[in-house]
Amino acid sequence: MLKDCLFAIEKSDEFAEYEFVALVHKKDLFTENQYKKISFVEFPKSRKSYFYRLYYEYFYFKKFANQNNITFWFSLHDTSPTLKNVPQAVYCHNPSPFNTVNFKDIYIQPIQFFFRLFYKYLYKINIKKNKYVIVQQLWLKNKFIEMFDLKKEKIIVSFPEIPKIPSEFLHSEYKMENDKKIFFFPTFPRPFKNIDVICEASKILSQKNEDFTVVITIDGSENKYAKSVVDNYKNIKNINFIGLIKREEVYRYYAKSDCLIFPSKLETWGLPISEFKQFKKTIFVADLPYARETVGNYDYVNFFKTDDVVKLAELMSGFINDNFNFDKTLSIEYEDPFVQNWNELFQTLLK
Repeated sequence: MLKDCLFAIEKSDEFAEYEFVALVHKKDLFTENQYKKISFVEFPKSRKSYFYRLYYEYFYFKKFANQNNITFWFSLHDTSPTLKNVPQAVYCHNPSPFNTVNFKDIYIQPIQFFFRLFYKYLYKINIKKNKYVIVQQLWLKNKFIEMFDLKKEKIIVSFPEIPKIPSEFLHSEYKMENDKKIFFFPTFPRPFKNIDVICEASKILSQKNEDFTVVITIDGSENKYAKSVVDNYKNIKNINFIGLIKREEVYRYYAKSDCLIFPSKLETWGLPISEFKQFKKTIFVADLPYARETVGNYDYVNFFKTDDVVKLAELMSGFINDNFNFDKTLSIEYEDPFVQNWNELFQTLLK
């Protein structure tokens, strides 16, 4: 997201009157010949521990802003620093505070579990000092109004940049073996990604001797959650755990696959949904506000409750046997402040 933001500044001619300074943990990640309008200040300790990050946010950045005559501060990583008389905005893209607490996650991912409980308090610090709070979807805006008592005109809904799938993949003729129906879920293993529901549905269909393949981008080596999923379902012949893959390989599997399954219980957007829509293929997706908003008005989708294994199995079986109907969808109307790209966002922030 940071590079998308900086690239939008770099390619635009509308902000020539401003000087931009980016605070990063490592300057080597940003080549000078790529960013000519932006200077970089390095904070290598910011990734070493949360102590350093909190120190920078709530103590040092006030001094930095004063010494460097900063006239506007834009935080891209959820927290609102303590500043003095400097207009500021914060981009909030971590939905953790709105996730349902599941205590079994303490064993699987203890750090993420306690961090999730703490995150809403981190959000709350200084949040009302912002000129604007930026979120990616309307449901998040409503949650922020409810949780932090913010005025709706201070919250900007700003769509993320959606990568355009290269035409070589959109118009390719990739085929998998035996022309089986292929279901695909590209993901990094976190408990809220809800991989288990796909595996349980696949188990039901496998016992009925349905002919299909499910491809999931984990292999059990990533973390405890991935290991538990793979250990529990590795004997189901219809499931193919392929491990993490590069972006180009994800596009290739989009082209090969017949249906995307996206069961995640929590997202700020759900990027694979937007990417797979470009193929105009079938999507089975969690029946949650984030997913309905990301899907928007789309003709080839079905929704299912995140824990309804039977419903997902029925959808998969109907798709395999060409015997199902798509759900109806509606476009969502957004009121201002609303922007659709980085350029529009900066125009709003700086006016």
